[in-house]
Amino acid sequence: MLAIYKKELRSYFTTPLGYVFAAVFLAVSGAVFGVFTVQARTSDVSTFCRMMILGYLVLLPLLTMRSFSEEKRLRTDQLIMTSPVSVTGVVMAKFLSALTVFAGCTLLTCLYYIPLSKYGNTNVPRAFGCLVAMLLVGMCFIAVGIFISTLTESQVAAAVGTMATLLVFVMISFFNGRINSYPVRRALSWLSVYSRFTNFTYGIFDFAALLYYLSVAAVFLFLAVRFVEKRRWA
Repeated sequence: MLAIYKKELRSYFTTPLGYVFAAVFLAVSGAVFGVFTVQARTSDVSTFCRMMILGYLVLLPLLTMRSFSEEKRLRTDQLIMTSPVSVTGVVMAKFLSALTVFAGCTLLTCLYYIPLSKYGNTNVPRAFGCLVAMLLVGMCFIAVGIFISTLTESQVAAAVGTMATLLVFVMISFFNGRINSYPVRRALSWLSVYSRFTNFTYGIFDFAALLYYLSVAAVFLFLAVRFVEKRRWA
């Protein structure tokens, strides 16, 4: 698994994908931070956090779209399927490599917090909570993207399919308030990815939200493993 992880991580930077993703990610995050924090003259980064998570709908599918779809298109997936490494190890290696690139870019955005003292005392627990929220939601979105990538050999289809799936998860919270049925609202609230991280933005550690994001990521990675295994034994 470690060898595949290193190979996948290296592939992000031996091709333009890793550099393009990092450049676009930092450009978008810098613009969002400039508009919603610097121009607003506030040291509160919760709005920056929320807007970046919405931006993940477009950014993260670009990172995961090639995970398995490229292997299928080039027919190199046969090498993976016949390798001594378990399918779970392969899926986890691809997931962790994408997560490493994403986490590295996200941690770089912490540099934006340095000038916040100009606009007041930075609330460190809230800033740290926002960072944790972005990492957790990003982890969840990457797992979804890995799964969608196993379904097609087209990178474009994988990216569009991931965006559509993530959009459904996010839009649930926006339409939930318009539903009159309490049981339905309750069920949709449980499924909503976007509304779960709110406590983190207030500097409150939410164990239930942590468990939720880990569970969603685990479910989609499990589905990815099952689908790859199905192809392996077909």
